[in-house]
Amino acid sequence: MTDAREGLSVTSFAKINRDLRVLGKRPDGFHELDTVFQTVDLSEEIQFFLESEEGAGKVSLSIEGADLPADDTNLIVRAAGALREKFGLRRGARIHLSKRIPIGGGLGGGSSNAAATLRALSELWKLSPTEADLTSIAASLGSDVPFFLLGGRARGRGRGEALTPLPDGPQEWVVLAFPPFSLSTAEVYGRVRSRSLTGSPSATKVSGSETGGGPERNDLERAAESLSGELRRIRSALAGAGARSARLSGSGSTVFGTFGTREEASRAEESLEGLKRETKAEMVIVKTVSRAEFARRAAPVRLAPRG
Repeated sequence: MTDAREGLSVTSFAKINRDLRVLGKRPDGFHELDTVFQTVDLSEEIQFFLESEEGAGKVSLSIEGADLPADDTNLIVRAAGALREKFGLRRGARIHLSKRIPIGGGLGGGSSNAAATLRALSELWKLSPTEADLTSIAASLGSDVPFFLLGGRARGRGRGEALTPLPDGPQEWVVLAFPPFSLSTAEVYGRVRSRSLTGSPSATKVSGSETGGGPERNDLERAAESLSGELRRIRSALAGAGARSARLSGSGSTVFGTFGTREEASRAEESLEGLKRETKAEMVIVKTVSRAEFARRAAPVRLAPRG
């Protein structure tokens, strides 16, 4: 009989978009992007356990820390299903997510969970997928999912899934500001006007991204800030507190500011106490995570047997 106690734990990291250019609308309805992803040290844990023989064909998910659906609309369950379909499996798993990354904040929590699931279940189910297998499955689940198989800093083109690794650059400290609301990605993109788009890929320059320098812009900021002026206020405050760059992450609602040292980030956060009270925004300080650190810390860890 399969041992139901055999399990793995995986750390699922968040990301910020250091730079995001919207180049135009694609024939498939998505937008053509040129973006730079960066892993940050905000994470959550997912545990995976083999099901007993009786439940061998079932994938079940439980979640603590957030009110999220645990059915096949969840990216974790969808990732497990896609992996089973790819390899013709009926193996099951019990999965438990301890949620910490804000939902609807532009930090890629769901996409990160999906990538973590692909890595963990490949090991738990003793599969041997190629990187191409995993990347193909990841891209079918969502535009950001392939990045979370890579980590560190990377340039994403197409829908964001066509990745080019970039040099990590010096470690930075990031103040993440979480407003007490989320934004709809579809609504933000729906407000992006054609005259505000960057233009064709050949005209795009992501010089700071290519050289490992600071972030430059996010073409979704104006649209997101038209939905909530609080975002502009928070971003301006971070810039005024000394951030090297203050940007919206993805389509929001998280705003971030980058700093060279932990002390600089701490001073900035402390100076914004009044703003936090007025806007009810929460702020945390995290560091950027290099590709090597990501590979080490995001690898599945075997859990001690229970009982």
